[in-house]
Amino acid sequence: MATIGSLEVSRLCLGANVFGWTADREASFAVLDGFVAAGGTVIDTADSYMWRVPGNSGGESETIIGDWMAERGNRDDVVIATKVGSLPTRPGLSAANIRAACEDSLRRLRTDRIDLYWAHKDDPDTAQEETLSAFDALVRAGSVREIGASNFSAERLRSALDLSAGTTSYVAAQPHYNLVERTEFETGLAPLLAAEGIACLPYYALAKGFLTGKYRTGGPDVASVRAEGALAYLDDRGTAVLAALDDIGAAHDVPVAAVALAWLAAQPTVAAPIASARTPGQLAALVPALTLELSDDELGRLSAAGD
Repeated sequence: MATIGSLEVSRLCLGANVFGWTADREASFAVLDGFVAAGGTVIDTADSYMWRVPGNSGGESETIIGDWMAERGNRDDVVIATKVGSLPTRPGLSAANIRAACEDSLRRLRTDRIDLYWAHKDDPDTAQEETLSAFDALVRAGSVREIGASNFSAERLRSALDLSAGTTSYVAAQPHYNLVERTEFETGLAPLLAAEGIACLPYYALAKGFLTGKYRTGGPDVASVRAEGALAYLDDRGTAVLAALDDIGAAHDVPVAAVALAWLAAQPTVAAPIASARTPGQLAALVPALTLELSDDELGRLSAAGD
């Protein structure tokens, strides 16, 4: 298990960005059931998921999760993270918008509190003092337990931390980080997170699917709609990473995706990598990461391949 502020969470976070999009209600319920059955506890969504899908208006993922928790009666067994600031009808991080968006999310999630409430992205048009005061009010009211900063630069996160000294402060960051995309995070946010004891929940943890091992030159999934993004990593370095993942996965008898996630979970400041699945079959490739422990030699081999 890992900690995010006062929250105890599993070492893998289920990303719910596919719920209400490529996973309908039934498929989403099956993935959620499988995740908690395997020991997963933390689920990450957003009010903006999946407004871009024709026929949707936003909040579809939250609604599915809320319905699932109500049917299963398991609200106290899971940690729910959602976000504010990116839904076109609820944009930005003004105090009024945060209050209204929180009420909307609580209604869709069918709960009385959000465990981890993310600022989905920085809002340079709103004073950070206003944003932090609004979050603090929600925490004091019991509507939110902890707050996090998604897609913030190190400079803006540092500023927010300084302004929130003595009051509710960001305890988590959600950056783009994985085995083949490391430099920006490791030279930017990582030192700040380490110094301040802030937990990292990285997204794109599998590099657009490349680190699942499905997308290789001549492979059966090359024609997939996701292949173009994934195959962008298939250079000499990417080939070396896949070779290391293959060998280590075979040694542990687990899918390569789980190895990539276990490497990420072992990195300094990382609490729980975020990965999504639209079917129980896809989920099965991820959940071994909940318990997989890689040796120092294995972690070093993967790091060297990804350099």
